[in-house]
Amino acid sequence: MVGVSEGQASARTRARVGRPLLSLTLAALMDEVHAHSGAVYLLSPDQPVLEMAVMARLPRAFAAPWERIGLSAPIPVSAAAREGRLVWVAGEEEMALRYPRIAMVLPYPFALAALPVATPAKTYGAVFVTWPGSHPPELSDWEREHLTAACDRLAVRLERAAEHSLPLPPEPDLLAAPVVGGVAGSLGTVEAARMVARLPYGLCSLDLHGRVAFANAAASELLGVASDGLLGRHLWAAVPWLNDPVYEDRYRAALFSQHVTSFVALRPPDTWLSFRLYPSTTGLSMRISRARAVTEMNRAAPPPGAARDRLVTITQVLGLAGALTEAVGVQDVVQLVADEIVPAVGGQGLVVLGSRAGRLRVLGHRGYADPQVVERFDGLPLSEPTPGGQVLRTGVPAFFESREELERLYPALQTHPSEFSAWAYLPLIASGRPVGTCVLSYGAPHRFATEERAVLTSLAGLIAQALERAMLYDVKHRLAHGLQEALLPHTLPALHGIEAARYLPATRGMEIGGDFYDLVPTQGVAAAVIGDVQGHNVTAAGLMGQVRTAVRAYTAVGQAPDEVMRSTNRLLLDLGTELFASCLYLRLDPSRGRAVMSRAGHPPPLLRRPDGRVRVLDLAGGPLLGIDGAAAYPSTEVALPPGSLLVLYTDGLVESPGVDFEDALAELCRRLGGLGDLPLDDLADALVRHGPHAADRLDDTAVLLLRAAR
Repeated sequence: MVGVSEGQASARTRARVGRPLLSLTLAALMDEVHAHSGAVYLLSPDQPVLEMAVMARLPRAFAAPWERIGLSAPIPVSAAAREGRLVWVAGEEEMALRYPRIAMVLPYPFALAALPVATPAKTYGAVFVTWPGSHPPELSDWEREHLTAACDRLAVRLERAAEHSLPLPPEPDLLAAPVVGGVAGSLGTVEAARMVARLPYGLCSLDLHGRVAFANAAASELLGVASDGLLGRHLWAAVPWLNDPVYEDRYRAALFSQHVTSFVALRPPDTWLSFRLYPSTTGLSMRISRARAVTEMNRAAPPPGAARDRLVTITQVLGLAGALTEAVGVQDVVQLVADEIVPAVGGQGLVVLGSRAGRLRVLGHRGYADPQVVERFDGLPLSEPTPGGQVLRTGVPAFFESREELERLYPALQTHPSEFSAWAYLPLIASGRPVGTCVLSYGAPHRFATEERAVLTSLAGLIAQALERAMLYDVKHRLAHGLQEALLPHTLPALHGIEAARYLPATRGMEIGGDFYDLVPTQGVAAAVIGDVQGHNVTAAGLMGQVRTAVRAYTAVGQAPDEVMRSTNRLLLDLGTELFASCLYLRLDPSRGRAVMSRAGHPPPLLRRPDGRVRVLDLAGGPLLGIDGAAAYPSTEVALPPGSLLVLYTDGLVESPGVDFEDALAELCRRLGGLGDLPLDDLADALVRHGPHAADRLDDTAVLLLRAAR
């Protein structure tokens, strides 16, 4: 048996990592399972974000919306890393059903598998690979085994690299090198070149990026562009009348599906050409021939001198549409437009305007060095002569190609000029009415051609629909949480011998939580209650307010804890509601160092002793309130010496998908033991916001902390 020293092992590891580890692994993996394309993502060391490290056999632009994605994003590669499992999507229908945002951007027939790159101790990233749409609907056992084994091996190598503090150098994407040159150089022999030149139809070769690598003389004649003007350029940029997202989509469809695709296009003024695309993993071969005139496709050619670079690509439009479907609030919409539309159209600034009660409202802005330039318009009457108000009232877009043009029509704007020199004011029209104005600002004078104005106005339609939904969401959100806050105490009373703090973060989304708490002072003692009404809606919130009021009333008349619970239980039954409630009620007597508690289906409280030890008070109790009118709720007396801390909480603090309740409770006890001496407000924040799986909680959480004075 031959031993290997630690230094030798380290040297070998360093040598292995020095090679393009990710690229080689991905290439080998794809060859093993005959995959068409793929990518490796690495998990950011300081935030829950996956970053694309290497992509293979497709342009990275195809995956531009997902180069950097959150671990919680609703896409397969994030799900694989987050859940530690293989995610299989059999085709375009399943993709549309499970991951609509991807299907919207890539509506092509292909299959996809995503896997985590992880060891039992740590997740390092994820991998996805794709196959053409002809792949069987099920992933075979041998494909699954090869994929899993390759990702496991990669995880081990990344673990070794991390142990030896070896950073991974950047690696290039795995794309076939473009072959750009003349006929002979492309096809290998002079005779082959002559053969191709004699063919009666055009032949072009495109690389994976859509650049022309070869074109015969017939192709050049049919397209109306000299070969020197084609080679090395994107076909839709070199040929003005092919500058249409529809044609680029056919190229993308051929590459993704690896199926032959075709289309017809009008070469001005009246010649129809047929294009047939033959894909492979290294590029596309394109056959061009004359086609019969298609009278129903009577589209005019772009005017002479029209810009050849497309304002916004189909990828950006589809990516924006998909992203806007996930925008929740108004600020989400503003941020998405600032990140994805403003740079794409060459702008530098953004303002989104709305209206309320006949006045202009600034809903959000980006890119302005002096926010006062924008915010001074907030609250102005819509009747004031401003371009934003004019566009919002009329629904007619306005374009100002220079500062002089804007100030000539609106002289009042001269008093507070911004740093920008051109503007596009776009009406945001949804459901047939203006809901706002999108203002795109440019740093230099800018000419808005007819085509550009049409594109910007169309983009405004997408933004308007998202903004209308977001504004409705924000209104409902404010109403819901305003109701919830109105039903709960804004502060807790000061009690002699007891220090108290409470915490109730809002439920994710528009729902209203049913969690409640209260602290009621009485003569010589105090009563505390915490509970959770089933459901997340207005009915649950209303019932929560009734339960809290009832507990206060029963406390005021001097009922013991078990009697308070029985009375509240009968109240819920008398109300005839179908909702139930959990509840924990206790009577505190700081002078005697005692607490008497009664529980109705509620998680057990925690007691932290002055020496730091934490105990789960597994009290006897009864069923949930509102189930059984004859239920009993026995009370338990607990010692509460000076310096001890009681933690009352709702189940949102310890319940998370896939997490065992007992394990979560044990972890909460460990955290409480270490943090229990913090000020109560800081402790409540630490327990709720920084506990394990806090980001995954779907339920709201109430916490009530009670500390006996020393």
